[in-house]
Amino acid sequence: MFSLSVLLLTLMLLNSRLLISAETVVTCEGPFVQRLSCETGVISVQSATFGRTSSQICSVGRPPSETSNTHCSVDVPAVSKRCNGLRECEINTQGLAPGDPCAGTYKYYTTNYICIPAETSVTCQGGYSYLKCENGKIQINTANYGRTDKTTCSEGHPPSDLQNTNCYSPNALAPVSKSCNGKESCEVFATRFFFTDPCVGTYKYLAISYFCLPSGIRLIH
Repeated sequence: MFSLSVLLLTLMLLNSRLLISAETVVTCEGPFVQRLSCETGVISVQSATFGRTSSQICSVGRPPSETSNTHCSVDVPAVSKRCNGLRECEINTQGLAPGDPCAGTYKYYTTNYICIPAETSVTCQGGYSYLKCENGKIQINTANYGRTDKTTCSEGHPPSDLQNTNCYSPNALAPVSKSCNGKESCEVFATRFFFTDPCVGTYKYLAISYFCLPSGIRLIH
């Protein structure tokens, strides 16, 4: 759904002269963690692939037979799903790709992302998320009611409530956008009565990233 805001974001950046930083992270195949981070703004994954398009990358100690196939690539949509809208994102790459695009070739993950100038809001389960733009109108970028790490909204909860960090709401973006887009401020209740419960028994939180669009930019719904 981020593509819905591409034109709006471009216009906003031209208007406010904000800068976007572009990053590329490569992680070799194996029991490794890929880490994305933004010093300012939030992550927006532009592409994420698993395979091999260069004989040089991740080739140390590997025989030519494992690095010669450079026409091997498959998209990995899970990276966008897990990282978009966050300031930092760490992903265990084992089993992340949807399949093996070239058996016998030693592969690697390549993720290209940008850091976009968005605001963030995190509200623990049962609380109210209050979004506000001092100048301009709200445009929701991402929203998830679930859990993607073990530390956020963890105080006072047993480990059993925090173990599932692969918890994503299938319908969070639509109701948050409906409640907030085009307004100077809005309030959203972080509860299973407003969102589908994606992981019963896990203590959840509502994570939102949003833009404050300057006046004069017409919102697209």
